[in-house]
Amino acid sequence: MPKDDTAMLRVGDIATALALLTRLPIRANFTRGAAAAWAYPLAGVATAVLAALPTGAALAFGVPPLLAALIWIATHVIVTGAMHEDGLADSADGLWGGWDRSRRLEIMKDSHIGSYGVIALCLSLAARWVAVGMILQSPQWFWALVAVDMLSRAAMPVLMAALPHARDTGLSHAQGRPSKQTAGAAVFLAIVASVLLTGSHAMSLIVVALAVSLATASIAKSKIGGQTGDILGATQQLVEIALLITLTL
Repeated sequence: MPKDDTAMLRVGDIATALALLTRLPIRANFTRGAAAAWAYPLAGVATAVLAALPTGAALAFGVPPLLAALIWIATHVIVTGAMHEDGLADSADGLWGGWDRSRRLEIMKDSHIGSYGVIALCLSLAARWVAVGMILQSPQWFWALVAVDMLSRAAMPVLMAALPHARDTGLSHAQGRPSKQTAGAAVFLAIVASVLLTGSHAMSLIVVALAVSLATASIAKSKIGGQTGDILGATQQLVEIALLITLTL
């Protein structure tokens, strides 16, 4: 059964989400664990706002959008401590570099990065750089990118609730599993915000986020029998990339 103290939403959960998903110096109470997962999309709002400040300033001073996109990505990496990128790299190494479940989990736990991880990071950064550079050419770029940050982080509670823990240790296991209501609250929050922020583009973003989340969950279930913190980070990255590409179409 999911370990979730209560489905009640608490204001303090926002601080917990920020402290967990960013490197911002915020004091938080982690005893709620996965019950605070509904606030993960709000951590996305924080990362988007902090990234928008230097990015917007660069654009105002005439920096080309493609170069300003590097500022957007770099700020995200700094604010989050590259935890999602680390999850993507570890997942790529483990899921594709191991021949069985135990070996895959062992590789994912290894702090060293392998060929699959390097390639995944290079492709991820390249895709985000080009896509964000194109999106920054629109006057509505900020609202669209906020929606992306929120939806990509709403995907994590969904996998936490849908899949069992693949191992008995690690960050994801320590947080526990949220209830369906908690995960649903995260999704609802992100969807409502996306509709308000992107209007007619919201439906395509929501469908793409759902499709990528389901695909990632299916692969994780098949290869390691569940989810880990690395899988959650990889999910956020893959959903983000898919959403950014969708916005360029």
